[in-house]
Amino acid sequence: MCGRYAASRDKAALVVEFDVTRATEQDLSADYNVAPTKSVYIVAEYETETSASLTRELAVARWGLVPSWAKDPSIGSRMINARAETLADKPSYRRAASKRRCLVPADGYYEWYTSTEPSAPRGKKGKPRKQPFFVHPEDGSGVAMAGLYEFWRDPRLPQDDPAGWLCTTTIITTAATQGLDRIHDRMPLCVPASDWSAWLDPAQTDANQALAEVTPEPTGWLKAEPVGTEVNNVRNNGPELMRSISFES
Repeated sequence: MCGRYAASRDKAALVVEFDVTRATEQDLSADYNVAPTKSVYIVAEYETETSASLTRELAVARWGLVPSWAKDPSIGSRMINARAETLADKPSYRRAASKRRCLVPADGYYEWYTSTEPSAPRGKKGKPRKQPFFVHPEDGSGVAMAGLYEFWRDPRLPQDDPAGWLCTTTIITTAATQGLDRIHDRMPLCVPASDWSAWLDPAQTDANQALAEVTPEPTGWLKAEPVGTEVNNVRNNGPELMRSISFES
């Protein structure tokens, strides 16, 4: 799964990197401990009524997808990830998968490893302690995680009230590549720059075909480094959370 990630690049840098033609007026601060329900940047592409060309937008969404038919937005806290294998079949994601695919920019993501060795360090309750790892491109670049976005309208507010609309997102996961599967069997689906346009294309309404057009990154392009347990607490935030430490499994 993907339950935490780091996103430090500012809006100006993302506008250039993703070649967006429209950007939100909202500025998000660098966040080295992005957790569910936080506001995050997403990149989406759509057609407008006034232009025949596509608009690529850098927008802000809340992490945790809320389907348009949901009665309460709290459901989003349980929908932070969507499995690529069942994307087109799950009612919660099917509609967004065919019409509203996006990219979620990140420096990398955090994953927790639990040792199965009897001698593994134990926590207060006697269970093996979970060791966090920061997984990121070895060359220092960022990742574009595949995602979906959705709009939910608060029925308690007037139809014409812009505050009544909530934009939310979820991150798509796939089977972890060799090496990373030792830490966890799932990982975010990362889209290479050469496939951004194909993934975002709103004219492609077949979710499975859109997934098939994402070229898998080569095994080993992501590096997993052990980091301190400070990342376990969402209140902790800073570049030091990504700093590698020594660790023996």
